Amino acid sequence: MANPLKISLLVWNLSTNDGFIRASLLQKALNLLGYEVEILGFLFGQELYKAIPQNINIYTVKGKNYPGFLNSIRQLLKRIDGDIIYAIKPQPASFGIALLKKLYNKKPVILDIDDWEMSWHGGDEWHYRPTLKQLARDLLKPDGSLRLPNHPLYLKWMENLVSQANAVTVHTKFLQQRFGGTPVPNGKDTDLFNPTQYDSEESRMRYGLSHYRILMFPGAPRPYKGLEDILIALDKINQPDLKLVIVGGSPYDDYDKQLQERWARWIIKLPNYPADVMPDVVAAAHVVVVPQRDTPETRAQFPLKLTDGMAMAKPVLSTRVGDIPEILGETGYLVEPNSPEQIATQIQLIFQDLSAANERGLQARKRCIENYSITAMASTLQSVIANL
Repeated sequence: MANPLKISLLVWNLSTNDGFIRASLLQKALNLLGYEVEILGFLFGQELYKAIPQNINIYTVKGKNYPGFLNSIRQLLKRIDGDIIYAIKPQPASFGIALLKKLYNKKPVILDIDDWEMSWHGGDEWHYRPTLKQLARDLLKPDGSLRLPNHPLYLKWMENLVSQANAVTVHTKFLQQRFGGTPVPNGKDTDLFNPTQYDSEESRMRYGLSHYRILMFPGAPRPYKGLEDILIALDKINQPDLKLVIVGGSPYDDYDKQLQERWARWIIKLPNYPADVMPDVVAAAHVVVVPQRDTPETRAQFPLKLTDGMAMAKPVLSTRVGDIPEILGETGYLVEPNSPEQIATQIQLIFQDLSAANERGLQARKRCIENYSITAMASTLQSVIANL
């Protein structure tokens, strides 16, 4: 493009991975199409999310609770200058800002929905019906809940404003059925995540995993992610060289410590690594495990760990939840959610014929390149932007 359009990606909280990972994937896809892209957002923590590369173009404003957040909003509004505003999540601090900017300059707004935000608060069953006294406390006390920019009341308001976006992108069928829009599944940089560039044995040596058969979970443990089912399965199999490697840890709570206290004999914990190091880490796995449980939260999700494993041609063991069966097709190993017995059986079958499992992993990589690569993501985004 002689004069490329500029796209401003808005992320509500750049102190966590809650939105940044999706924004970074969209940025890569949009760059591939020739657009100039910047990421902007608030810091509600002390610093940027640690996995954000140093060389990425990001503008941040210190996030605060209301009423101080109003000044933060003014600062960010002055800085947004894209020809298109692309808000990540229907959060007041992203989509709300985008709609305010649209009022001022009439620039088109795209809303990306990569999660059902209200599912964390009870979904459609959640209602805010305070007494007058409670409402006054929530609004006026320094720690009042309505001072939080991401209070579920505001999230519900944002969901009611989805139709005000010029276009909506989603990444699962669940979200499309709920909000409409165009499916843009999470893409993977299949050039970076390319198994031919890594030696699995060397990777295992590098991370101290050489003597084990590795089931890897490259993400943050949460109860709904089903790691307890993997660990119960390892109890049943009871083979000391089988290990569950958890990469990173929970930035939300001490759940990973709880797992460690109960199942320390099966767990190896690795720290967080920058995005460009993760392919080398995943190369050390024999199997990537994504044992999602069946909850309203998980039905809305596209677990990035799936494409971590698929792109690196690893056997992927997962559950029949949400879009997971469609994402994997015939290239993965699927069990019912909450089924440690089925997981134990599949783990044993995989290692009984690891060559066949690795061949299935190669098929998974082909499927990932065709359907879940950055290039595939860019192709769909091109149509979305052309229709604005």
